[in-house]
Amino acid sequence: MDNKDTYLLNFKDYNFESSLVDADFIENLDDFEIRDDDVFIITYPKSGTIWTQQILSLIYFEGHRNRTEDLATLDRIPFLEYNIRKMDFLNRPSPRLFCSHLPYYLVPKGIRSKKAKIIYVYRNPKDVMTSYFHFSNLVVTLEAGNDMEHFMKRFLDGNVFSFGFVIRDLRSSVLKISRFLEKELSEEDVEAIVKQATFQNMKSDPKANYDEILKHEIGKRTDEGHFLRKGTVGDWKHHLTVEQNERFDKIFERNMKNLPLKFIWDLNKE
Repeated sequence: MDNKDTYLLNFKDYNFESSLVDADFIENLDDFEIRDDDVFIITYPKSGTIWTQQILSLIYFEGHRNRTEDLATLDRIPFLEYNIRKMDFLNRPSPRLFCSHLPYYLVPKGIRSKKAKIIYVYRNPKDVMTSYFHFSNLVVTLEAGNDMEHFMKRFLDGNVFSFGFVIRDLRSSVLKISRFLEKELSEEDVEAIVKQATFQNMKSDPKANYDEILKHEIGKRTDEGHFLRKGTVGDWKHHLTVEQNERFDKIFERNMKNLPLKFIWDLNKE
């Protein structure tokens, strides 16, 4: 492992958030036993991870859906590589739900052998970068983004830790995920999930967002700002100059030209 700086810990060419990761756990991650009914949300940071956590929590846990259980999303679906609450993963009852920012080559071999169910979440990288920029200026465990030009260079050079699915039709997304997970939901269940999984409802629900965790367990640079910011498509247009956007496009097309994914860059121009 290589401590590149105060904020990043490099292991096998991947940058971890150094203050939150357990190096011993990461070094032995390939031996982590995967169960057949485990479910993993795999995302790049700032790609809709918490949104997907909330949807899965509402699908799997009736007590969360009908608000009879008082448990935070992070306790229901913890991060595999960032065990902030020091949970006993091995003795968690099935089905175990996890989320992770790990790249494919670092996830436990049981996941690579398709033993568990995987929900891969991706988002257009310009909005990822924009969201990441604001987030880095909020959280004390990340190097501050300063201005967009400075942060964009770091982002494109890979000097950040670690693309999210864009939820346009919540009902459709809930139904697709529930079918993939083979979970039968009533019409009433679907409506309850859709209502509670709207971005604004999540933003105002301390159990669904990470504001309290950020404030008391991770640390904020300022009292202003929230873990969940906008949740919109195309916000990058308000932050990138014409020159920055053109430069980003050239690098993206050069490095990602064979990527078999369709990105939604702007809801008005699909």
